[in-house]
Amino acid sequence: MGLLDNMKARIGPAKEKVSHLAQRHGDTIGHGLEKAAKLVDEKTKGRYSDKIQAGTGKARQAMDRLAHGSGKGPERGGPERSEAPPAGETPKSAAPPASPEGRPPVS
Repeated sequence: MGLLDNMKARIGPAKEKVSHLAQRHGDTIGHGLEKAAKLVDEKTKGRYSDKIQAGTGKARQAMDRLAHGSGKGPERGGPERSEAPPAGETPKSAAPPASPEGRPPVS
């Protein structure tokens, strides 16, 4: 048994327990998230309201995924990794092609 298999075997029961707790106490956790977001927003005098709300939303989505036992596949909320960019477009994170000498091209 490899290291990764050993880790998965140990994490499995903990993941099930966290999922069960998220199902049982989802309302309490959601209330705590909202309360914490409101407190932080007050302390920062509203300067980061959009970021606080975005973070709270992501935390709530993560808790929902845990409570419903999902967390794999395209239902996670992001695009699938095999999705290619539209024809004629390159991904924004792609680096320009290197010259044969291994140096980037000069523009």
